[in-house]
Amino acid sequence: RKGAGVAAMHAGPCVLAREGTHMAEYLSPLAEPFDFPAGEHGVLLLHGFTGSPAHMRKLGEALSARGFAARGILLPGHGTRYEDMRGCTWQDWLLAARMAAREMRERYARFSVAGLSMGGVLALLLAEEMDLTACVSIAAPMKTANRFAPFAPLAAPFYPTVHKRADGSRATLDARYDVGYQAFPTASVRHLNALMRRARQHLGLIRCPLLAVQSHADKTVTPDSPCIILSGARSAVKAQLWLDEAPHVCTISPEWGKIADAMEAFLHRAEQTRAE
Repeated sequence: RKGAGVAAMHAGPCVLAREGTHMAEYLSPLAEPFDFPAGEHGVLLLHGFTGSPAHMRKLGEALSARGFAARGILLPGHGTRYEDMRGCTWQDWLLAARMAAREMRERYARFSVAGLSMGGVLALLLAEEMDLTACVSIAAPMKTANRFAPFAPLAAPFYPTVHKRADGSRATLDARYDVGYQAFPTASVRHLNALMRRARQHLGLIRCPLLAVQSHADKTVTPDSPCIILSGARSAVKAQLWLDEAPHVCTISPEWGKIADAMEAFLHRAEQTRAE
C-alpha cells in the first residue's frame, strides 16, 4: 500500500469544499481553510466528521508562530449544509487528504500530518501510505463509544438524520472556533466506520514517528483507541499525550496549548530522528 494510487472519486453528488468560500452553517471566517507558510517543515491539519478548519486553526497559528508551515483544508461535504454530506464517501475524504498531502510534500523538505477525530484517522491512513516526517493523531477513534454506530446503515432509512445533543462539556470550548454541523446524515456514519476499519487493519504499515493525543474526559472515542494505535504501529519513535478534562474537540479546549507544546517538541524530535 505504500505509494498506493489515488482512489477513484465517488461518482455521486458530493459537494467538494472550495477554498476561500463559506456558506450556510459556516458563517465564520475562522472556519475557512488556512495556509500559513513558514519554515521548511510543513504540517497538514485535518478536521473531523462534521467539523471545520476552525477546530484546527489555533494549532495552525501556534505552529506557524513556532516556525512550522501549517495548512488546514476543508473536507468534501463540509462547509456548506449538513445535507451535503449525503453524497460524500470515505473515498472522497481520503482523496482530499491525499491530494493536500502530496501538494505539501512537494513544497516542504519535511512534511507531517495531524488530525482531529476522523481527521486523525485520515492522518493515520496517510502515514500508512506515505513517507512522513511524523504523524499526530488527536482523539482519533479506532472504536467509538456509541454502541449504536455500527447499526447506522440499518437505521438510516427510518432515522435519516442525527441531531447532536446538547453537551455541557462544550461550554468549556472556545466558542469562536466551535464551528461545525449540528446534525449529520445517519448514512454517513458508515463511511466514518469504513475509515476506522481501514486504518486499524493496516496500522503495521506506519513507520514514522507517531504521537497519539487523547483526553480522559472524551466521551466520543473509546479510551483504548490510542493504545490500539500505538501498539499497532511499527514506528520506532512513539509518544502519547493524555489530557485531563478536555472534551472530544480538544483542539479548542482550555488544554489546547498542551497539544501545541507536545506537537512542537515531537515534530522537532522527529526531525532529529530523520537526520540520524
